[in-house]
Amino acid sequence: MSVEAFDRVRLDGTGFDPVTEGEVVALVREAISAGRGGRILTPNIDILRQSREDAEVRTYLDDADLVVADGMPLVWASRLSGTPLPERVAGSSLIWSLSRGLGHDNRSVFVVGGTPAADGVKDGATRAADRLAAACAGLRIAGTLCPDYGFERDVQAYADFCAKVAGAEPDLVFVGLGFPKQEAVITRLRAAMPRAWFVGCGAAVNFVAGDIERAPRWMQRTGLEWAHRLGTEPRRLAGRYLKHDAPYALRLLAQARRR
Repeated sequence: MSVEAFDRVRLDGTGFDPVTEGEVVALVREAISAGRGGRILTPNIDILRQSREDAEVRTYLDDADLVVADGMPLVWASRLSGTPLPERVAGSSLIWSLSRGLGHDNRSVFVVGGTPAADGVKDGATRAADRLAAACAGLRIAGTLCPDYGFERDVQAYADFCAKVAGAEPDLVFVGLGFPKQEAVITRLRAAMPRAWFVGCGAAVNFVAGDIERAPRWMQRTGLEWAHRLGTEPRRLAGRYLKHDAPYALRLLAQARRR
């Protein structure tokens, strides 16, 4: 099975791979065994909306080897348009399933992101990595980094960051720095690590570390995870979700239905 075996489903100009979460894990394990690196992008409604307005976002999508739908509205739109995606594949789920899959092969991961260390408590990346290692037999932790805010604007700090990740030679890197910063970081790291896989996973590192509670499974399945996120971080997310993303989602569904 290879990425090229799938015909992408088009949603508002972006091609999504019609694969299940299990198939993503199988593809990545196979590619690593063959010495091929890659990049997984998990667009949600917000990222798809930005791709219509921001050329840089388009370059990240175009560079991805796998593009999977992280949002039930995207799955619903694909069904309405007559080219259904099999399921939602969220970055916050992939961090677990990929870690379990790589554990079977005794592969390694590097975790980037999370909250800074404070009052004797380890930083979020380290705590997330500890939990992954404890739950996923055989998984090796190549390293962790919780970079300072704005590190990417400091030339030397950015270079040191990239050197540390590349020097650890992980098989896969989870980058949870928020979109689009995490994708810019992945683009830079890919140049130095062509055999590694990369996943921009947003808040997933915080979920695994236990710093943010993920929505219950029934909310994930029914497309209401956004409401849970809005309830936990209203000040940060209200403008984006209610002013921009909700109207865009309704237009996307209406267009899909007309098609």
